[in-house]
Amino acid sequence: MSEVLVASGWGERKDEFQRALLSWFWRARRDLPWRGVGDPYATWVSEIMLQQTQVITVIDYFQRWMARFPDVQSLAAADEEEVLEQWSGLGYYRRARFLHRAAKVVVDEHGGAIPSTLEGLRRLPGVGPYTAGAIASIAFGLPAPIVDGNVIRVFARLFAIAGDPRSTANQKIFWELAEALVDRNKPGDFNEALMELGARVCAPRSPACLLCPVREYCAGFASGEPEALPEVARRSAVKPMRALTVVVHRRGTSGRDMLVGPREAGGLLAGMLEFPTVEREGTRWPELDEVASLLGMPIVAEEVGEVTHIFSHRRLQTRMYAAEIDAPVTVAEERWRWVPELELGQAAISALTRKIYERWKTSEPV
Repeated sequence: MSEVLVASGWGERKDEFQRALLSWFWRARRDLPWRGVGDPYATWVSEIMLQQTQVITVIDYFQRWMARFPDVQSLAAADEEEVLEQWSGLGYYRRARFLHRAAKVVVDEHGGAIPSTLEGLRRLPGVGPYTAGAIASIAFGLPAPIVDGNVIRVFARLFAIAGDPRSTANQKIFWELAEALVDRNKPGDFNEALMELGARVCAPRSPACLLCPVREYCAGFASGEPEALPEVARRSAVKPMRALTVVVHRRGTSGRDMLVGPREAGGLLAGMLEFPTVEREGTRWPELDEVASLLGMPIVAEEVGEVTHIFSHRRLQTRMYAAEIDAPVTVAEERWRWVPELELGQAAISALTRKIYERWKTSEPV
């Protein structure tokens, strides 16, 4: 048993806690499209999508994804651009790339069968300890522990765990607690119940303690200050970035065509389609001539405004220009291509590019 459980004097309270939490979960759980389907692939997709993303946002994306890629074989057979198109707007695009790459591994090396052990799952690209534990417990009924942001918050309050929750020492404690507490008979339900409790009751601010099914076990509730835990870790400073984007368009056969190309590999939003753009870290703005050099052609453009986009560790300010081209032109690199404006919404564009496009549509030259 975990040292924290022993020190907290839980003893047989563990069984009581499990029963109270599971009883609440079976009464109150949300009806979500990936629950109760008995499909490891659906569990896997949902868990990847739910990382860093709220449930309400994931529901529609999950349903569209499963309609297009109903099994691991169809996902493995797709090209990356189509995968990114289905993911477009969900953010953190490395998740989609890893999911796509892992699907190919499952098909090529496992005959299309998703590994059913923690070790096998961990060997898949993009599958870490949390995701492996979630799939193993929910899809295969293995008593595997999970620790995510919701679970950390629940455990920090239950056991009054102070200090930086991301520290090595505290991470070790959280994983030991998850291992000790997981219900051996209903591990999937128990793990989902922990996450559901953190998402819906044990919220970061104003937790609904009076509605909590396990408040009698909670040191945070007993202290009267549950919001004090977990302690807020100091965040790294957000770095400024500047960008200059030119929305290049022309008259096409069915309306306007937009000039787009994939972002360079290895950086933010790699592979996603964007308008011609030059970025740099710091506060110095790129010049219009730099975008012209990128395209290999002169540009006459009008400034139409600015947009700001916040990444987890960067604040990107983008100065926008618009350029309409009357005659056919040949750009410098094969990466650039014309996309009909009516198809842009279905293309693999990021939330940032979508924001730039929407701003451009309603803008007037300044």
